[in-house]
Amino acid sequence: MENTSVVTSFILTAYKEMEDLKYFYFTVFFLLYLLTLCLNILIIGVIYSEKSLHEPMYIFVCNLAVNEMYGSTSLIPSILGRLISSSQEISLGLCLAQIYCLHTYGIVEFSVLAIMSYDRYIAICHPLHYRIMMSSEKISFLIAFSWIYPFSAFGMCFILTAKLTFCSRYIPKVYCMNFALVKLSCFDTSVHNIIGLITTVLFVLPPLLMVLFSYAQILRICLLVSKESRIKALRTCTPHLLAVLNYSIGVLFEIIQNRFNMSYLPSTSRMFMSVYFLVFPPLLNPAIYGLSVQSVAQDNVTGVKKSQLDGG
Repeated sequence: MENTSVVTSFILTAYKEMEDLKYFYFTVFFLLYLLTLCLNILIIGVIYSEKSLHEPMYIFVCNLAVNEMYGSTSLIPSILGRLISSSQEISLGLCLAQIYCLHTYGIVEFSVLAIMSYDRYIAICHPLHYRIMMSSEKISFLIAFSWIYPFSAFGMCFILTAKLTFCSRYIPKVYCMNFALVKLSCFDTSVHNIIGLITTVLFVLPPLLMVLFSYAQILRICLLVSKESRIKALRTCTPHLLAVLNYSIGVLFEIIQNRFNMSYLPSTSRMFMSVYFLVFPPLLNPAIYGLSVQSVAQDNVTGVKKSQLDGG
C-alpha cells in the first residue's frame, strides 16, 4: 500500500489505451470543442439579436448554451493537454476542481431542462396566463436557482470527498469523477457511498418528476384539442424532448460505467460512454434548438411579408 502522504496526484489510465492514436483523438476532440463553442455562441448571438426570440423559452436556451460551454471547457481542454503532452498524471487539486466543475455542469443541465419543461407546460396548458406566470422576475429567479442550487448543494457533498486521503493513484477514465476518486480512499467509504447515492437521487428525481409531470399534463391537453393544436404543441416540445433524451442517454451511460464492471467492453466503447454526456449534449443541443430558432425566424419573415402585401 502506498504512503497516503505522497498520494497527491493520480494516473488517468484510459489515456494509455489512446496512445497509439493520440493525434487522431486530439484532432477529433479539438474539432468537437471548436464546433461546440461556435454553435453555442452562434445560438446565443441569434437569440440576442432577434427580438422575436426574446421569449422565456429562448432565454432558457441561452442559459442551457452557457452551461454547455462551461461543461465542455471543464473537460475537453484537459483531454487535449494530456494527449499532446503524453502525460497521464493529474494533481489532486486539479482532479478535485474537475470533479466539482463536471458534476455541477451535470446538475445545472438537468435543472435547466426541468425548468424548460415547466415553461412548455405553462405555455400549452395555461396559455392565457403565460405572461403572468412567466414574468421577467420569475424567469430571473429560475435562472438564478438553476445555478445557485447545484453549486451550493453539490459543494456540501464535495467537501466530504475533499477531506479524504488516498492510497491508490489509478483512475480508469480520461477525467476525474467523484465516485471513482472516493473508491481510492484509504478508509471505509460506506457512509460516502450512501450519501452519494442519496444526493444522486435528490439531484435527479425532482427534475425528472418535473419533466414527467409537465409532459403528462401536456399530453392530457393534447388529447382534448384539435389536430392542428396537437401538431403545434408537438412542434414546440420536440426540441426539448430531444435534448432531454440526449442528456438522459449520457447520464445512463455514466451511471452504468460507475456502478458496473465494464472491462469486457472495448476501450473505445468505454471512452465513448464516459464522455457522451459531456460532449454530445453540448454539441447537439444548439443544433436541435437552432432548427427551432430558424423555424421561428422564417415564420416571422413570412408574417412580415404577408402584412406588407395586405397593407399594399
